[in-house]
Amino acid sequence: MNVIDAVKNRRATKQFDADFKIPQEEKKALLEDALQYTPSAFNLQHWRLLVVDDVKQRQALRKVGWDQPQITDSAMLIVLCADLNVWESEVKTIWQDANPEVRDIMCSAVDSYYRNKPQVQRDEIMRSAGLFAQTLMLLAQERGFDSCPMDGFDFAEVAKTINLPDHYAICLMIAIGKGKGKPFPRLGKLSFDKAVTFDHF
Repeated sequence: MNVIDAVKNRRATKQFDADFKIPQEEKKALLEDALQYTPSAFNLQHWRLLVVDDVKQRQALRKVGWDQPQITDSAMLIVLCADLNVWESEVKTIWQDANPEVRDIMCSAVDSYYRNKPQVQRDEIMRSAGLFAQTLMLLAQERGFDSCPMDGFDFAEVAKTINLPDHYAICLMIAIGKGKGKPFPRLGKLSFDKAVTFDHF
């Protein structure tokens, strides 16, 4: 599938075929492609994925997820989280194979950009998670799967349900599988002139 076809065909699917399954090796291949090719600030790869296969855990998440059926009915459910501390805990590992001069410059730049800036740390994980989510959904579409990005849930209760580490934040959920029925028509798109401005506002 061409990229533009994946972009045009991907829709937020609300109804999934609960009988449709994705083999574990295919799930892994999809995730590996997304992990390998999604860009992130300073290459920090902030995302941390919780793939929820257990039926009881899915049901528990649906209870705190506004009873959205895609939580239990999709073939694959990911709670996309991110590590707020990755800028400090992983930077040397990530850049260890770079030229020493480049590595030192990047590690110093990362430290200056993030240290003592909790809002920057949170903003960056959300930006990276957004990039990851869109990459994953387009890769899923290319494989013939439908998807739905979700933030309609009680974040605090989901955090309890999944035992979220203190230094992680939940970004969104992504449901992937085979959609049922036709998607709703595209509505309410802003005009080009309303959405795009050149040079200054």
